[in-house]
Formats: sequence, C-alpha cells, structure tokens
Amino acid sequence: MAGVLLAALIGLAVASHFRDSPAGSTLPARVGNWYQARAAPLRADLEGTTTACGVELGSHTMGLADPVLPCGAKIYVGYGGEDVLTQVIATGPGPAGTRFGLSPALAQSLGIERPVTIRWSYAR
Repeated sequence: MAGVLLAALIGLAVASHFRDSPAGSTLPARVGNWYQARAAPLRADLEGTTTACGVELGSHTMGLADPVLPCGAKIYVGYGGEDVLTQVIATGPGPAGTRFGLSPALAQSLGIERPVTIRWSYAR
C-alpha cells in the first residue's frame, strides 16, 4: 500500500507544474471556480512521520493537510504564476490561522515560505 501511495505522489510531483491544461492533456480538469484560502508550509520536523491518510512525509512529498476534504482528494493549488495539481495527504488544520498546511516540497514549488492567501479549486 505504501508503495502505491509513493508512486502516486511521485506521479503528482512530475505533473505538478503547469498552467491550465491544454485539450488532450491527461491531467484532470479543474472543476468550478477558484476559491481563496490561507495556507502555510507544515513544520519541517514532521518529515519521517506518517499522516492519518497513511502517507509518510519525506523531503519530496507533495500534498497538503486539510480539516474538511477527504484523504486523496485532488485539488489545484495556485500562488503567483504557479498552479499545481496535488492531493490531500493529511487531515487536520494547517498552521495557526490557515486552512491548508502545505508539505515543504509543495510550498517550495509554489514559492511559499510563510502564511499567504492561495487560490484553490477541485479537480475532477
């Protein structure tokens, strides 16, 4: 099971940087509108722990924590000029005052170092 999750996370990391997908793309379509929420990187000292979703956090793990969406839910997260397809890999709130907790690898890919307002949308 852990191998399957790791393979899925690696696949998401490879496909993570893009603008809106062109026709014929294999990435899931964005559903509905963009929403706004506060997000911040998760603590780096969580590396090596396993989330409630069963994902072991590593230095290259792409994903986020959310108190509402179910484990594995795919969403697009955007900040600045970057949009990333990712998924919920942990339950619970993000850092104080935020909705989403971003894995360090996801935060780095978006250029986020502190709490910021991001855009997000559901993926099909």
